Amino acid sequence: MRTVKHVFFVELVIIFYLFSTKESAQYSRIVIYLLAVYYILISYTMRLAWKWIIRKKGYLFASAALYVVSTKYQAAETIKKIRTKAKGEYKIRGICILDENMTNTQIEHVPVTSDKDTLVSFLCNKWVDEVYIALPENYPVPNDLIDLITEMGIVVHVELDQIGSKKWQIRQVQKIGDQVVQTISTTKISTRQAVAKRLMDIIGGIIGCLFTLVLTVILGTLICLQSPGPIFFTQVRVGKNGKKFRMYKFRSMYPDADKRKKQLMNENRISDERMFKMDADPRIIGCKIRPDGTVKKGIGNFIRDYSLDEFPQFYNVLKGDLSLVGTRPPTVDEWEKYDLHHRARLSIRPGITGMWQVNGRSKITDFEEVVELDKKYIREWSIGLDLRILLKTVLVVLRKDGSM
Repeated sequence: MRTVKHVFFVELVIIFYLFSTKESAQYSRIVIYLLAVYYILISYTMRLAWKWIIRKKGYLFASAALYVVSTKYQAAETIKKIRTKAKGEYKIRGICILDENMTNTQIEHVPVTSDKDTLVSFLCNKWVDEVYIALPENYPVPNDLIDLITEMGIVVHVELDQIGSKKWQIRQVQKIGDQVVQTISTTKISTRQAVAKRLMDIIGGIIGCLFTLVLTVILGTLICLQSPGPIFFTQVRVGKNGKKFRMYKFRSMYPDADKRKKQLMNENRISDERMFKMDADPRIIGCKIRPDGTVKKGIGNFIRDYSLDEFPQFYNVLKGDLSLVGTRPPTVDEWEKYDLHHRARLSIRPGITGMWQVNGRSKITDFEEVVELDKKYIREWSIGLDLRILLKTVLVVLRKDGSM
């Protein structure tokens, strides 16, 4: 994927240069496209070959002598991880097992050369640049040994897996003031990724607001004709980490919709009261249930079926309350009913659309399934995922299958 992104950027630079210098007519477009194809094939092949050389012959390139300090049952996994992730940067010189004397044995073809009592003596007499300490959860960190090793001028790396034991947790080392801390979170977004996401939100917000102006003229007239009152509906929603904000929508319901919601709770299709959704909602403008049980839809249903009511939220996107893609912000009464694990939905900025909306929103009636989809989005977030969700959102709306 990195190779494709790199080639795509190079192609953009070439096209921009030819366009700026007005020399595009002198170059064949087929040649430019073939250049991208050949570039990807050659570059990706070279990357694979280089990775194979490093993986198989890494010891030829290793620049630092590394000594591993671990326990009997974790040492093998640690060595495999270093060999896989460090890309041949280190040559492992030996192992120290802290919880058992295994001297003169081997783990993953690396000799065990010391235990807790002989570690310092070994390091004093052998060539070691860096020491890597990997211990299981709740195993006491040997601070006395760390002090002695660093006193010799040897760099010490200590794994931080002891704090936070969940695989989906992301751990980083940061500084707050003068204190070095381990930061644990559900997702990690670099500054560059955050800027890219916000830039995409600003561009999308501007375009969406232009469409909103046009829709205001058309829908505003239709709304006022069938239900006198304001064109826009505002509601307090809960955003990132519990921050409340006022969200804007085209009004698709009668003015007393919030008051009538409590009376209709027994018809809620969501399995609990943390969200609200029903099939024939009489609060929607023009929606009525005929005597024979069939549903007569009105302008409010049209607005909601095609998600036209969401357009004013592009203003919230510009303000920074919402993102184009995220998790849907709950109402205050829904938020107050959340359990602890439900609140993870709003560890990021909520969005106009998201994984729940493009994965059959109208068909999902279990709130726990909604939460799992939102958590999946948070853990797997990328700009590419946002673009795929936006594309799926457009397709879902155009199908008018009620998923949005």
